[in-house]
Amino acid sequence: MPFRLVEAEDYVRIPPSEFGKPLEETALLQLKNRYEGRVLREVGYVVAVLNTKVSREGKIVFGDGGTYHKAVFTMLAFMPLDGEIVEGVVENVREMGMLVRIGPVLGFINKIHVMDEPNIFFDASTKSYIGERTKRKVTVGDIVRARITGVSFTTPREGTELLLRVTLTMRMPGLGKLEWIKERKPAAKKA
Repeated sequence: MPFRLVEAEDYVRIPPSEFGKPLEETALLQLKNRYEGRVLREVGYVVAVLNTKVSREGKIVFGDGGTYHKAVFTMLAFMPLDGEIVEGVVENVREMGMLVRIGPVLGFINKIHVMDEPNIFFDASTKSYIGERTKRKVTVGDIVRARITGVSFTTPREGTELLLRVTLTMRMPGLGKLEWIKERKPAAKKA
């Protein structure tokens, strides 16, 4: 999985109600509230803020009772890479495609990229896809292996948070439902 540690720098506001408490603990909580669960274009999806070092000297801004301290901190981030092979769990299957949980984000697989079949049928009653030729079936809860074919950042509406979009395919050798991949492996030769 494309997880990485990222070091960053920011200013943290310490409100007057937190004066007298350990500075680093208060700053870490502020940074967690600000960054965790957000998508940053250069970093990816911020899973966690792990630690911080905070300057003891703070700055005071006129009209604000809080103090502002420079903080250097480490974040655990998830940044999917184009072309990377990932494994995930199918969370939703619809007529146009399915959503697969890969780490902390959802990836989308278009119906035509679910399996290497000329015709793939959607079964609404079981929320699954079935291949016409092989009768292979993929449904919610299945573990699949896929290749990332696209990573993009979008803002759905002006003023909203950045979103991370990931597209996937399972139409290549070595990809698909894990059970299918195990079936394809040749039997070990006897000596």
